[in-house]
Amino acid sequence: MPWDLVMLSINYIQKGHLFTKPPAVDDQQEFINTLLDRLKQSLSLTLVHFYPLAGRLKTLKSENPHSYVVFVDIKDSPGARLIHASLDMTVSDIVSATYVPVVVQSLFDNDRAINHDGHTKPLLSIQVTDLVDGIFIGCSMNHCIGDGTCFWNFLRALSEIFQGQGGNISISRPPTIKRWFQDGHDPFVNLPFTHHDEFLSRFEFPQLLEKYFHFTAESIARLKARANSECINTAKIFSFQSLSALVWRSMTRARGLPNDETTICFLAINNRSRMEPPLSQDYFGGCIGTVNGLATAGELLEHNLGWAAWKLHQAVVGHTYKRVLELLDSWRKSPIIYNMDQMFNARHVWMGSSSRFNKYGIEFGLGKAVTLRSGYANKFNGKVSSYQGREGEGSIDLEVILPPESVHILQSEEEFMTFASL
Repeated sequence: MPWDLVMLSINYIQKGHLFTKPPAVDDQQEFINTLLDRLKQSLSLTLVHFYPLAGRLKTLKSENPHSYVVFVDIKDSPGARLIHASLDMTVSDIVSATYVPVVVQSLFDNDRAINHDGHTKPLLSIQVTDLVDGIFIGCSMNHCIGDGTCFWNFLRALSEIFQGQGGNISISRPPTIKRWFQDGHDPFVNLPFTHHDEFLSRFEFPQLLEKYFHFTAESIARLKARANSECINTAKIFSFQSLSALVWRSMTRARGLPNDETTICFLAINNRSRMEPPLSQDYFGGCIGTVNGLATAGELLEHNLGWAAWKLHQAVVGHTYKRVLELLDSWRKSPIIYNMDQMFNARHVWMGSSSRFNKYGIEFGLGKAVTLRSGYANKFNGKVSSYQGREGEGSIDLEVILPPESVHILQSEEEFMTFASL
């Protein structure tokens, strides 16, 4: 599918959970060995349902007639990977740091890998890192195989089987593996390339900082109410649209963009519910797009929060089934592969992930996670990832990626910090 293939030059998805060790552990080695054994068994059982993750990518090509097809080979593959590592670091070293320590990147396998590397690297890797007083379980999944919905559905199923014990291989929500294809189109997409060097790019970004900001359910409610009150006769603007508008305006101020500079706020959007008929949320495969609001920095800051939120609301509402098909047809006429260096622009904001996923509901016999963290993957100036807050109930954590000087300004940006906490 085009939604899968456009990701070939993008990084893997990398997200992980930080847990504290049980307080009464007499034999540390026995504890970690038991955890690894149970996780290994659970992973094997979960892959019965999510079997594409045990495969590898494969490319078939010919010159006459031209053919360049990338697919998942599930027969000739060494499978998924489970890794055990150890690190002389405490839970507090990660949670209490002002900015996310760079060492957190080492808690994930497939560091800096792009999805095309799935020809030789596992499509799924889980790394269990034994800390002084905690356990970090980091998962890396090839983004060509699935999107964020697939990623969290897989981890939910893995947690469910882990906690079910007794060799149970049933899960409450099995994935729908059969891919959706547009009527009248060949499921095998013939890419207009002869070699992967024509579309692959590896790009290292300059120094960036990762900072987490917390929004309580109460502050999100205030933000939504303000955005709607600043638009005439509407209560249609959603919480996340309001939050994205706040981030867009605040980051534009923190960057000090000239008034005539164009800035764009991109929102990742799930296509499943927009299809006709709708696809199940258990559909396993890429099924995301992007919508955006566009303005000059002057326009964005001269108008109020509601004006920016309404722009984003209109973009979301306009992303209909008809629009999805138009974008697919356009891609087929002129296929592109996303590249990080082309996506990177110091004027733009990219809102990714989703606070709707029940990420703290994923446990491995260790209780509720202390926090969530991500790896190096897909981070650039202006990337913002949203997570469900640990207390749930509508709270949200934002992982913000910016250069040091912009992060420092954002932390004292009045409008932003009216709603956010550190």
